[in-house]
Amino acid sequence: MQSIYAMHQNNSDNLEKEEKFLLYSIENTQDLYLLMVSSLIEIQKREEDFIEKSSRKHLATAEERNPNKKFINNHIFQLLLESNNLSIGLETRKINDWHLHDEYIRILLEEIKKSDFYEKYMQNRVNNFEEDKQFVISIFHEIIAPNEKLYEFLEDNKLTWVDDIPLVNTLILKQLKSLEKNDVDFSVPKVYKDAEDKDFVKNLFRKTVLNENEFSKEFVNKTPNWDSDRIAEIDTIILKMAICEFLKFPSIPVKVTINEYLEIAKEYSTPKSSIFINGILDNLVKEFKENNKLIKTGRGLM
Repeated sequence: MQSIYAMHQNNSDNLEKEEKFLLYSIENTQDLYLLMVSSLIEIQKREEDFIEKSSRKHLATAEERNPNKKFINNHIFQLLLESNNLSIGLETRKINDWHLHDEYIRILLEEIKKSDFYEKYMQNRVNNFEEDKQFVISIFHEIIAPNEKLYEFLEDNKLTWVDDIPLVNTLILKQLKSLEKNDVDFSVPKVYKDAEDKDFVKNLFRKTVLNENEFSKEFVNKTPNWDSDRIAEIDTIILKMAICEFLKFPSIPVKVTINEYLEIAKEYSTPKSSIFINGILDNLVKEFKENNKLIKTGRGLM
């Protein structure tokens, strides 16, 4: 949707160029994922380095010589540190941003140490898996994900990340919550489920762009209270994409298409857009069925 909108704004008709950027921005989502997960590793490393240097001071206190290592020995931190999947992903994608911008790790660690849950966690020196897991979940949920300075850094780093941050953070939290004591590695999700998944991205983009005029005709006369030039451009793109799925993707259920695009409208368009779009799509589905234009394959797809 955003790529098609960008094409309109730039008056571009270079389908190949825009598709290439679309796929590039999707690939960058994994870079964002790896960067956010690795922030936990860098936080642990920074604290471990601090403890080691403190213990070697000439006038180290008794506490500095015998520090509470519960934080750096946290089971989840250790799992992330020792993860082959994660280390391969970071190496392959060349994610080293924190080494260049370690001030953000310092900011995050300082915020963690100010928190009530940190104080409670460090009241003893015993590492318990469930407590360790909940502690790291709290770090990510309460400190890392909502940090405004970190958000600004990510926004400046890659503009395409802005809309991906909530998605990536939600995924990481879900993964952290699902970790079990007997896990031996941390799973790094693929960008695409399979080749068919990537093909869908390309086909939806191409088929929508190449058939925009045709799809516009499907709804232009079904908005009696709206002049075509008064309909928000995002809404017209959403309608075209939904119509594309109705007519060009027989394996996608109608309800799935409608629900997906209503959610997109709520997120990106005007407050009343989802109601407007829902009404148009409902009428189109009825018309397509009557004219035998809506051909779906598989059970329960209508």
